[in-house]
Amino acid sequence: MEAPSVAETLKAVGATVFERGWLSANNTLIQGEGPTALVDSGYGSHASQTLALVTGELAETPLDVLLNTHLHSDHCGGNAALQHRYPQLMTLIPPGQADSVANWDPVALTYTPTGQKCPPFRHQGLLLPGQELRLGSRSWQIHGAKGHDPHSIILFQPDHRVLISADALWQNGFGVVFPELEGQAAFEEVGETLDLIESLKPQTVIPGHGSVFQDVGPAITRARSRLAQFTRSPEKHHRHAVKVLIKFRLLEWRTIARNDLLTWARNTPYLSNTMPPDSDQQQMEWLDRLLTELQSSNALRLDGDLVINT
Repeated sequence: MEAPSVAETLKAVGATVFERGWLSANNTLIQGEGPTALVDSGYGSHASQTLALVTGELAETPLDVLLNTHLHSDHCGGNAALQHRYPQLMTLIPPGQADSVANWDPVALTYTPTGQKCPPFRHQGLLLPGQELRLGSRSWQIHGAKGHDPHSIILFQPDHRVLISADALWQNGFGVVFPELEGQAAFEEVGETLDLIESLKPQTVIPGHGSVFQDVGPAITRARSRLAQFTRSPEKHHRHAVKVLIKFRLLEWRTIARNDLLTWARNTPYLSNTMPPDSDQQQMEWLDRLLTELQSSNALRLDGDLVINT
């Protein structure tokens, strides 16, 4: 018997996926007989787009629950706007950073180290691995998914074998392993999370970025190959991470002068920790090498003193 298509599967679990690109993570709206829920809310500067997508789909139906797979800015930046629009909204976050949210600590929440922003929001409960919760008409399992973020969770709907994988698994890899940038070994945890995903045997994956996909086996193989490369050469992962952070900010800025970009890098710990400390010239040469590599991969364009997103 032929497996259900992506469209058929999403309909069966009551899910509408808003594919957002890379500045904002994908959002998954789940409707049915039970609570209407949204998984992840995008980046702060895209909050109006998130609201438009959600209200356009729901019309006068209220949004009951907002869940964050993890608290990186591209996954929870729209929380505050959604809480303002839906005053009775219950927001659930993974355990581990509840105190940092309650007392709003942008350093502990990694917004300052990454040079990113996130409007403060509230939370009313936790997403505890090992538990299940009803979203729409179905029950979803909560699983811990350490690696990309030590507090991340993924959601699995066992009846239709649908996985909301956040940044633990994309069709071509996985998200930057941020604990490694802080000197904490986490590549092994990425592997453990990939093993967990394989054991769940999902048929359809809703990733944090990119299109919904069903070629899950090959995606896991590609992710393991990438992980092996980073494990052998951690410096390759670190350089990749720095370029990802530059590209991420450029998605919002669109255009910035090199000197302004260097100033931002100096004030962003995840970048400043890797740049030469000796002189302005060496730091600019460090940045120029990164920009040249990004330009060669068509991630940006250099025009005189300007760095332009592509």
